[in-house]
Amino acid sequence: MCLISFAINSHPKYKLILAANRDEFYDRPTASAHFWNSKSNILAGKDLKEGGTWLGINKDGRIAAITNYRDPKNIKLNAPSRGFLVKEFLSKNISNDEFTEGLKISGNKYNGFNLIFGTIDDLRYYSNQINKVVKLQSGIYGLSNHLLNTPWPKVEKVKNYLAQNLNGEINIEELLELLSNEHQFDDDQLPDTGVGIELERKLSPIFIKSDKYGTRSSTIILVDYDGNVNFTERTYEDKTEENRFNFKLSS
Repeated sequence: MCLISFAINSHPKYKLILAANRDEFYDRPTASAHFWNSKSNILAGKDLKEGGTWLGINKDGRIAAITNYRDPKNIKLNAPSRGFLVKEFLSKNISNDEFTEGLKISGNKYNGFNLIFGTIDDLRYYSNQINKVVKLQSGIYGLSNHLLNTPWPKVEKVKNYLAQNLNGEINIEELLELLSNEHQFDDDQLPDTGVGIELERKLSPIFIKSDKYGTRSSTIILVDYDGNVNFTERTYEDKTEENRFNFKLSS
């Protein structure tokens, strides 16, 4: 997952609004969003190479999403998959505080990452770049491949859309259209993350396209104040497909 924007307790109907794009190499095998087995309450896509996931929610109201922190000079070649962290949080019966303490101990064995995790009523942010957990208050947030709310242009564009649409009905199709925006931002707006200006340009749009790497899926999650979840995923493989799920949280 390489772009996440979300609003907490900022809309009259929805406790949580989340819009996200997953960017990945095209040849990495992937399963689209589904409940992982007949007894599982986890709804998520799956990385079929390592078995983890980039974004998911379960029926108990636990949610987690991860982005890579772009830092090509500090890559650990044998680091475990960061998608295990999302899978672990969603699948284990562990409190937010317990998971937080575990992250502080083990977070540095992974390559750079940002993790949004918690329950619908207690969301938190952690990055192993600062080894600090932040409890998120009501408001609008954005995250890409740097720290939370770093004002990269694509992050600001999605955050601004949410801010401008917090008083009316959330239009899922409009949000998906925004997440498919391929506009490349001007060079003077781009960060310098150590990959060179040509690659910065290719990575700058909300929706990324290149020869081997790009946006593989878009996800919208809406959770209202009664615990009703609307989960929409649009995947971009050989053809564009959508998966929609509606359910009520058990707690």
